[in-house]
Amino acid sequence: MKNRDIIKGVAILSLFVTSLMAIEIKSPTHAVDIAGKQRMFTQRILKDYAMIGMNNTFGKPDIDLKNTIEAFDDHMESLSKYTKSDETKKSIAKVKELWFPLKKLLLQAPQKEKVAQLQKDLDDLLKASDDTTKLFAKESGKESGKIVNVAGRQRMLSQKMASLYMLKVWGVEDAEFKQKLNDAMQLFKTSLDDLQKSQMNTEEITALLSKVKRSFIFFEMMSRSNSKFIPALIYKKSNDILVNMNSVTQKYVILQNKNK
Repeated sequence: MKNRDIIKGVAILSLFVTSLMAIEIKSPTHAVDIAGKQRMFTQRILKDYAMIGMNNTFGKPDIDLKNTIEAFDDHMESLSKYTKSDETKKSIAKVKELWFPLKKLLLQAPQKEKVAQLQKDLDDLLKASDDTTKLFAKESGKESGKIVNVAGRQRMLSQKMASLYMLKVWGVEDAEFKQKLNDAMQLFKTSLDDLQKSQMNTEEITALLSKVKRSFIFFEMMSRSNSKFIPALIYKKSNDILVNMNSVTQKYVILQNKNK
């Protein structure tokens, strides 16, 4: 295995390492980051589910799915304990209400006939998680809270673009596939442009965003092609974006903590 593959594997693992221990949320902006990961997890779950359903073991999606489920549980509880806002607590309660029935299904072997409803339910969970993240961003009362929200959302969009393609490769029919993909790509592109213009950017953040832009070209290319793409390549490219956008999000959090 190449060194860069090892580094990337460690970076992906860092997304879930908090599931192995209690999460200590250290600031309002950190809470935005943690809440934002929940959005990403909803789409990563769908991507892994499709990979397992296709019997494709690239990236060990079975282990990844288990880790994601555990991380979602732990993040949810930590956010619930951290917030003092009744409005935010109510929003998290809605997330829990949607999550627990889904968790039972996800612990069973994937079935193609259930994936259409699963996608809808995960999109509902995504919306609820997004609502919670926006409330935490509002609680932070800082520009950095807003930018952490946008940067964190890019992590989710990387997984959403990939999950849509995975379902297509699996043979799941979706009349809205093209529109869903176009919407995700357009939001990713405009958000990336906004992030690249941010006054908060350091040289390191600027370099990471440039890498993300180069990786995003792969999805733009796929959207214009009628060819079928290899699931392993989709999985890898989406992880490249995820790792770099997670680093960007963490760096925005650190900058906010330094500027308290």
